[in-house]
Amino acid sequence: MVAKIETDSRGRKSATNVCTEPCAIERAMRLIGGKWKGSIIYHLKDGPVRFNDLARQLGGASKKMIDQRLKELESEGMVLRKVISDRPIAVSYELTEFGQSALKILDDLRNWSEAHQIELKK
Repeated sequence: MVAKIETDSRGRKSATNVCTEPCAIERAMRLIGGKWKGSIIYHLKDGPVRFNDLARQLGGASKKMIDQRLKELESEGMVLRKVISDRPIAVSYELTEFGQSALKILDDLRNWSEAHQIELKK
């Protein structure tokens, strides 16, 4: 369904065929667009990474934030959590096949951001 803007005989505009639920782009952005999610996925691209190593790679994120995002990604089926040892607890994370399918999009986004020298405004 394609949304259209129509103008009536009095010049008033209205939208028809509007989306009643989030579109495909919005659904995808909700899945991988949360703060740190894309970076986490990208840092898992080469294989399993232990939690503390991932935290070091994501220097600006707190461990609490990383843990929260990893739990979200795990519940969404993008990341797999593996307990390596119980004492002391050691955990690694890796991408599922579904998570790996997002890597091309994230790489394209990284290239686009670098090509246009996108900086965050403070």
